[in-house]
Amino acid sequence: MKKNHVLSQKIWNRTAKVGVIGLGYVGLPLACAAAKAGFSVTGFDVQPEKAAKVNRGESYIADVDQNDLKQVVSDKKLTATSCFDDLRRMDIAVICVPTPLDTHHQPDLSYVKGSAEDIALRLHRDMLVILESTTYPGTTQELVCPILEKSGLREGDDFFLAFSPERVDPGNSVYHTDNTPKVVGGMGKESGRLTSLFYRQILKGGVVSVSSPMTAEMEKLLENTYRHVNIALINEMSMLCDRMGIDIWEVIRAASTKPYGFQAFYPGPGLGGHCIPLDPFYLSWKAREYGFHTRLIETSGEINAGMPGYVVERLCRELNKRGKPVKGCRILLLGMSYKADIGDTRESPSLKVWQLLKQAGAELCYYDPYVPSVVIGGETVTGLKACTPQDLAALDAAVLCTAHRCFDGAMICRYCPLVFDTRNGFAGVKSQQKVCL
Repeated sequence: MKKNHVLSQKIWNRTAKVGVIGLGYVGLPLACAAAKAGFSVTGFDVQPEKAAKVNRGESYIADVDQNDLKQVVSDKKLTATSCFDDLRRMDIAVICVPTPLDTHHQPDLSYVKGSAEDIALRLHRDMLVILESTTYPGTTQELVCPILEKSGLREGDDFFLAFSPERVDPGNSVYHTDNTPKVVGGMGKESGRLTSLFYRQILKGGVVSVSSPMTAEMEKLLENTYRHVNIALINEMSMLCDRMGIDIWEVIRAASTKPYGFQAFYPGPGLGGHCIPLDPFYLSWKAREYGFHTRLIETSGEINAGMPGYVVERLCRELNKRGKPVKGCRILLLGMSYKADIGDTRESPSLKVWQLLKQAGAELCYYDPYVPSVVIGGETVTGLKACTPQDLAALDAAVLCTAHRCFDGAMICRYCPLVFDTRNGFAGVKSQQKVCL
């Protein structure tokens, strides 16, 4: 296979036109990074309102600096559209679309499939296609490549294809798209080389090349399954410590003093976000094709999925100690996003806690300055605009579901009759009204 010197030169001198499909938590930061590096970037999204916001320089993703976005739009390095015919002009197309699970926890690759079909209609010689969406091992080779080759062009001869998993951690102030190492697995050596060359031009975190797209796809699932399993372990330890009258947080602090062989994970009300609750199911689903049962992963999923129920059970127990049945109790949820200091509610355990408490007859409200309103069970719920001592004193209990740094733990624990801290977010507050997971 001869090296593609034409595309290589375009990437080297940053004249290659880059298309990013999907302008969400993954796509928009990548599009901005490529534009800041000097590439001409077009963002594609099926939602015209997203494209319009980008073209106005309005960032709707917390990890994308508004000034940076305005600058690359003003410099005409980044534009956005819902017209996918513009893919014909692209030298590089990067797929950054969602890969959710369906109601039966089966992989839903409809967005990936649709994006591949959109590209196939406009595919041309010397084009590089990169899939970043998290998925099961084999997706790039078994699904995306055959769709692209329906164009009559052949991978490795006419166009190039690779998988490079996104590694976005919303709200992380240290590691972001620009400085996180990038894993690349090309369908062939040339596809891998061109993809690595592209990411080295726009990112500072370095590139790690692996032998195939399947290896890169599996690597991504290992990252998230590792966290999934270890969080399940610490959640189970937390439940055991509760029965034994042991403080799990003190146990973790003590174990963390070991300088090797231990990494701290922390219990909580359940898993949330776009990766960790979902990705292990992709691996379990694919494993069944090989007659393999991922017992540890599936058991971990059961433990983590059961944590919202356990939180409600513990809260009911604490209320009962105070002579109060949960039915009719006025309960405040603190935090509706899935992690601290962001507004992302995808798969947030707070939503499940809310639904279970509502089913139990509790009178509910929530406070989250990052989430003014949220849809729960098809109903739009609006949060409190403030959390005052008067509001807290009128409650029967408050549940810290998300440990936003802006929460005043001392004030909350002072005025609320019962505070159930599921995140140890108020660790520095000593109060007889506070109980921890």
